[in-house]
Amino acid sequence: MQTEQQKNLWWQEEIIYQIYPRSFQDSNGDGVGDLRGIIQRLDYLQELGIKAIWISPIFESPMADFGYDISNYTGIHPLFGTMEDFDELLAEVHKRGMKLLLDLVPNHTSDQHPWFLESRSSRNNPKRDWYIWKDPKPDGSEPNNWLSMFGGTGWEWDEKTQQFYYHGFLKEQPDLNWRNPEVQEAMMNVMRFWLDKGIDGFRIDVIFHMIKDDQFRNNPQNPDYQPHMNKYDQLLPIYSTDQPEVHDIVAMMRQVADDYQERVLIGEIYLPLHKLVTYYGVNQSGVHLPFNFQLLVSPWDSQQIAIVIDQYEGSLPADGWPNWVLSNHDQSRISSRVGKAQARIAAMLLLTLRGTPTIYYGDEIGMRDVPIPAEEVQDPQGLNMPDLNLTRDPARTPMQWDDSTNAGFSPAKPWLRLPPDFKRINVKSQLQNPFSILNLYKRLIKLRQQELALKAGNYTPIFSDKQIISYTRAAAGTSFLIVLNLSHRPAYFKPQHFTFSGVVEIATYPELENLPVKDYINLGGDEGVIIRIDN
Repeated sequence: MQTEQQKNLWWQEEIIYQIYPRSFQDSNGDGVGDLRGIIQRLDYLQELGIKAIWISPIFESPMADFGYDISNYTGIHPLFGTMEDFDELLAEVHKRGMKLLLDLVPNHTSDQHPWFLESRSSRNNPKRDWYIWKDPKPDGSEPNNWLSMFGGTGWEWDEKTQQFYYHGFLKEQPDLNWRNPEVQEAMMNVMRFWLDKGIDGFRIDVIFHMIKDDQFRNNPQNPDYQPHMNKYDQLLPIYSTDQPEVHDIVAMMRQVADDYQERVLIGEIYLPLHKLVTYYGVNQSGVHLPFNFQLLVSPWDSQQIAIVIDQYEGSLPADGWPNWVLSNHDQSRISSRVGKAQARIAAMLLLTLRGTPTIYYGDEIGMRDVPIPAEEVQDPQGLNMPDLNLTRDPARTPMQWDDSTNAGFSPAKPWLRLPPDFKRINVKSQLQNPFSILNLYKRLIKLRQQELALKAGNYTPIFSDKQIISYTRAAAGTSFLIVLNLSHRPAYFKPQHFTFSGVVEIATYPELENLPVKDYINLGGDEGVIIRIDN
């Protein structure tokens, strides 16, 4: 059992909402979302109950990886608007009592960044050591066997200077050499630039990639690799990621954030739990929230999910604050992974577990992955490995606002296609339907914000079997029992060593609401309940 904290900061109690800016709202009719579009939709987010938004990269970029290849860390890409637009967005967010987080991409830059152009110009350039350059082996081959996440070798030959440079992603995304103090200071200054502007924190991209093995040893073969998997998974990235020295860099970033008031750092980390939790740092010197992707990567199975929750809660350091994620711009949407009915259960799980939840735009209306024809695929991961169906485009399609042209996203042809059913599945139609998943999200968020027990209370697992997960949340004399049926079949909650009586506060199917319950509950398939327990 975990106990509530005496004092909670905003990022411990509020919900984070991820916006993929290309796909949220287009304000100027070019088919691509932008900053002014986000401003137009802030009232919707406020009405939903969102208090913090995280925006994927909006910086200057050649867009080889849609903004994750940055050519200027302190400039706004014209596609998204101007710095004046950003300043207005930040002001409008703060005016509504909301917080704004930006996406920091410190592991690599664009190959068009002035730093890399200098580094590449000659072996003697002062910035040569800002990136990872290595001589070929005697036979002319790559320095080692490290791979790119986007397919193929992680090494690119530079004809002019007769060396390879390393890129963990696209060849247009050379990795910075984070062992160089000048690189460290340059990136800390990037952080200060945006923090001085008044942003409320950063989500830090692939933070566990930043430091590489200084001996550049070969990565071992992955014995569990299967042909359908990403080719990157052929090797275990033992030496190219998650090196011990990375925690010194993370601590440096934390120190910068701590110079400002109540700013938050969230780290993108795809690692097993025992490694993930090390990114909280010794004595909370790491990121505030190492992103917990267990609900993204685990099978949707009640017993496995229950185990994952307990393992995560048991792995957290004493002052480590938990967090949960159901979907993001790199993964299939929750509604596509578990189905529309279970997406309601997933919403109830996300918003009642202990810790900070992150909602991916569109999940609140049950948006699903949209099939993108091969000739329309834009994601480099999909283009580089077309035979593996790895494109991330299906989870990045435009927000479905209403039943008008292009779902109210843009008057122009959107950069990615919409699903044919957007006229039925959209914000406007769901707001009018009291039984919609959007109204379920709104009610869950409202209850969570009103109740300390759900925002910051104790978490105690009660019972799980092949269908059910159940747990309580409690604080200040108020207790809730959450019982979720993760199957499509009827389930029966009759715990042997737990007695209770109470009233159903919220149910995935509202016919159960306001019913008194005592000691056992019969649930239909895909049914979940939040019960206010009698004192």
